[in-house]
Amino acid sequence: MPLHIIKLCVGVETVEELDQWYREEVLVHAARGQSYERIHVTRMFPKRVDEVLDGGSLYWVIKGIVQVRQSILELRPIRGSDGIERCGIVLDPELHRTEYKPCRAFQGWRYLPAKEAPADIRQSEIDGDIPEGMRRALRELALI
Repeated sequence: MPLHIIKLCVGVETVEELDQWYREEVLVHAARGQSYERIHVTRMFPKRVDEVLDGGSLYWVIKGIVQVRQSILELRPIRGSDGIERCGIVLDPELHRTEYKPCRAFQGWRYLPAKEAPADIRQSEIDGDIPEGMRRALRELALI
C-alpha cells in the first residue's frame, strides 16, 4: 500500500494558479533551451522511501484544504548552494484534483497514509460549468 506525502502549497490560491505557474516554468526553461522537471525541494528527506515510491503522491494543501495531488516519481538528494543536502521530490506533471479535505496548517511535510488520502474527483465533475465555490458547497452537502 502506498504512503503519500502532504504539504502546504504556499503562495498559491487555486489549483488553476498552481497549474499556470507550472506552465510558465515550462516556457521559461524552453526559452533557455532547457527541459523542465517538476521538482519540489524540501529540507527533510523521507525515511520511508520505498513506501513513498510504491505509488505515493504529493497531496497539496491550498488555502487550508487538500485539493490536488501529483504522483511522486522519484526522491532525489539535492545539495543546495549552502552545502546542505535536501530532498528533491520529482513529480508527475499531471495534476489530479481530489475531494476537498480540510487541513490545519503545519510546517514542512507529513506522511499521509493511503486510507486517509482524499479520493480523486472524476473529470466529469471538473469539466462542468459549476463554479468552484459552488462545487465545494455541493460536495459538503453530499449533493455531488
